[in-house]
Amino acid sequence: MKPLGIAVVQMQAKVMRVEENLAKIETYSRIAQKKNVNIICFPELSITGYSRERARQMAEPVPGQSSTAISGLAQQLGMTILAGLVEENRSGKPFITHIVAYPDGKIHKYRKTHLGQYEKEYFSQGDRLPVFKGDGVVFGVQLCWEMHFPEISTILALNGCEIIFAPHASPVAGKARRLVWQKYLNARAYDNSVYVAACNLVGYDGEKQTFGGGSVIIDPKGNVITECYNDREIMLVAHLDPRRFNAIRTKRKETMKNSFYLSARRPELYQDLLKG
Repeated sequence: MKPLGIAVVQMQAKVMRVEENLAKIETYSRIAQKKNVNIICFPELSITGYSRERARQMAEPVPGQSSTAISGLAQQLGMTILAGLVEENRSGKPFITHIVAYPDGKIHKYRKTHLGQYEKEYFSQGDRLPVFKGDGVVFGVQLCWEMHFPEISTILALNGCEIIFAPHASPVAGKARRLVWQKYLNARAYDNSVYVAACNLVGYDGEKQTFGGGSVIIDPKGNVITECYNDREIMLVAHLDPRRFNAIRTKRKETMKNSFYLSARRPELYQDLLKG
């Protein structure tokens, strides 16, 4: 891992107000560029807004108009942009998708693989857990409820992931949001020796839902680098020093405090995990 500037944004995204949401993403991305950010992450469905009932109505292809706009912005600013939209699925219900737009014009995507109870009626589940490479780092995406599944984080880490971005769309707010995240986000970072960078939608969606906000960046030892749990839009920036991370991931260990726990796994003992 190389030195890296990352940013997470808690922002209001109004349902079906794509141009307005894209304009906001552009504003924050331009501010982030001035702060020497290499990768910026926006919340779940930050482009289209989050609505289960209107999912088919707002779905669009990838590549398509919105992803092309994000890609153009990434190329113009020379940074990687992660943002979410409802992706069209011609063979069924749409996907909750997070796009990864690189400075070289490439667009990759992650489709949410584990849907919440109330999402299954409206969305299709993805079937891949990809890792993405760029800016001298390997990173992955886990969307909202998926952070409750430690297996996903472990698979990403075993596949070289150094940062897990965790975009959310959750109504839980303030102190309650912080208490919930502290229970498992810190554990995902610590157990897998990865950075975790989470952000949430915030405010009224223009139709019926109000989201709780919250953003945090956690280091590979489970320590909070920066956090915010207010009810306003905000961007958090962290410039990551890779020395501790690289000490953890190197094979030669001078001290146990730099252990990469996953390297000592015994998969032959874990077969019960595959029994469903």
